[in-house]
Amino acid sequence: MRFLENSHPILDFARGAPVTFTFDGVAVAAFEGEPIAVALHASGVRTLAYSPGPRKLPRGLYCAIGNCASCMMVVDGVANVKSCIELVRDGMVVQTQHDKGSLYDTY
Repeated sequence: MRFLENSHPILDFARGAPVTFTFDGVAVAAFEGEPIAVALHASGVRTLAYSPGPRKLPRGLYCAIGNCASCMMVVDGVANVKSCIELVRDGMVVQTQHDKGSLYDTY
């Protein structure tokens, strides 16, 4: 049995409307309703954050359910947003978070 491109017998679901957001100043194409981390992964971005401390080791998508802190980003000026559960919106501005941030800080 041949499958059409983008067709799957189980994982066949409708995508949201195409949207665009910026990540560190670069436009990224995405689909409305998907998590930021998923959209970034689909566009080739594998490093979502850096560990605190002097070594600044890269962190990627880890739990994908908002349980860890590996994907914290600054979204529309608000720090400590978990990009694995925050849904993408047209025109949003996403930035790499380079420090621990604070729930009360805005960038």
